[in-house]
Amino acid sequence: MNIPAGNRQENVERFTGFAALYDQYRPEAPRAVLQILESYLGRKPRLVMDIGCGTGLSTMVWNGHAERVIGVEPNDGMRDQAEAKLRSSGADTISFVKGFSNQLEAADESADIITCSQSFHWMEPVSTLKEIQRVLKPGGVFAAYDCDWPPVIGWQLEQEYARLIAAGDELLAQLETPGSGAVKRDKEKHLSVLRESGVFRYTREIVCHHQEECDAERFIGLALSQGGLQTVMKLHPDALAPARESFEASVRDLFDGSRRPLRFGYRMRIGIK
Repeated sequence: MNIPAGNRQENVERFTGFAALYDQYRPEAPRAVLQILESYLGRKPRLVMDIGCGTGLSTMVWNGHAERVIGVEPNDGMRDQAEAKLRSSGADTISFVKGFSNQLEAADESADIITCSQSFHWMEPVSTLKEIQRVLKPGGVFAAYDCDWPPVIGWQLEQEYARLIAAGDELLAQLETPGSGAVKRDKEKHLSVLRESGVFRYTREIVCHHQEECDAERFIGLALSQGGLQTVMKLHPDALAPARESFEASVRDLFDGSRRPLRFGYRMRIGIK
């Protein structure tokens, strides 16, 4: 499949090679998202499309909450992970397809809800929202939602996380040729982008949170699931080793074999067509 205009190969390939790690440590979409979107729609959705769905963490939660759910993902490795999970789940109303946010294999005005979980910032927004306008039913709901990093767990662990990410960003600036990497758009501008698109009659931001249990290995895995760190490890496997080893030792010491509540804060920008 050729990449439609407006997309970047670097963005598609950013998460190549660590789909299993991503799926193991990243959080599922919070149930509050489903409840909020269904309340704005005013009924149970017939068709939900989850675009940029990755390994299906934001798609599988819709099982039983919609008549049909389609996860759309251009990265083959991420989609393979989603399909493997689907096969073991037995869910028969969900499917995953290869596709791009600005070229969906869907009929006009066919979807009740379209979501982008942790993914809208990797998409070209103008062409994506134009395609969403085509596919979304009148009165349908679009939602782009993301969690804040790091998740809330305690200042010392959060500080260690921030130090590792900063070290990765510094190395990435040294290792990547200027203009060659993935393009990540500013999440803080999502709401203004929705408002300025002219696609939606109503827009707003909604904040919610989701809690899971966490141990040291989970917290380490969450950090290492970040695309920037993975890009550094692909370009120069040894470059991050000192910062990574220091981070892992500090995290294990701070957890000291315990488990802690981990809170993910979400910011969801919605638009009603």
